[in-house]
Amino acid sequence: MKSVVVTGAAGFAGCNLTEKLIEHGYTVYAALRPGSDHNRRLDPLADSGRLHSVELDIGDITELPEAIRPGSADTFFHLAWTGGRDDFDSQYKNIGDTINTLEAAAAIGCKRFICTGSQAEYGITDKIQTEDMAPAPFSAYGAAKTAAMYLSKRRAEQLGLEWIWGRIFSLYGKYEPAHTLVRYITDSLEKGEEPHVTPALQNWDYLDAGDCAEALIALGERGKSGEIYNIANGKYRPLKEFIEILAEQNLAPCKDAENSLEANHSLLKIHYDKTAEVIVSLQPSVSKINRDTGWSPKVSFGE
Repeated sequence: MKSVVVTGAAGFAGCNLTEKLIEHGYTVYAALRPGSDHNRRLDPLADSGRLHSVELDIGDITELPEAIRPGSADTFFHLAWTGGRDDFDSQYKNIGDTINTLEAAAAIGCKRFICTGSQAEYGITDKIQTEDMAPAPFSAYGAAKTAAMYLSKRRAEQLGLEWIWGRIFSLYGKYEPAHTLVRYITDSLEKGEEPHVTPALQNWDYLDAGDCAEALIALGERGKSGEIYNIANGKYRPLKEFIEILAEQNLAPCKDAENSLEANHSLLKIHYDKTAEVIVSLQPSVSKINRDTGWSPKVSFGE
């Protein structure tokens, strides 16, 4: 597998994946949303000679075989996904777009289809999240991912494509969107503002986006067809501990007693949000992807 197609190639996870693929010597056909400012993220890769950009709305994905010559790629990574967590119309549309993307992959002549799922498929549970757990989503987003998983697996079987589903947990790192907790905490601390958060007592798992890209590549190369894999760090801990690491990293340059971490720890005041109705706890197992591919995360949260 040295020539691949990536949808959502300029997004958060997608751009990290595209960069890693180029770094590993792959030729990448990047399907991009027309006119998106994010597309400029790929400009530094243009000189590699291995990036071919195709601007095409996901709703028009059936036209992709017209832009990519059949036989040009043998593996397809589908990361494109749109809409808010409970935007029913958009989430419902994503299911059909996933099936259309799968059929486009078959028309191009790809042999393997890697599709990204989500932690949201598991819903609320206090158990270790293993791939054999029955999905129990509570949002339209999680439900759409679950439906797309079942339907794309069956359609891949009908089309004779190898199919792998990678359930991505919480990512941080390069190209991270502004609305995430990590960005909120770091931006607040850098501005000298006091971040307001929930008690953050639930377990959480954070994976570097570059490590996620390496996991997807490992699945493309060595993952077993027909299988679901968690893509996570696996070293989960109470969310509060991650927040404190962020505070320590942001305040570490302050050396004198007056500006020490202890003196500034008031910046990290946790406020209870009594309006929160759902607390999701993330406790993923990554033993399956490690066993089948040899992949394991390399970047610690502190780094």
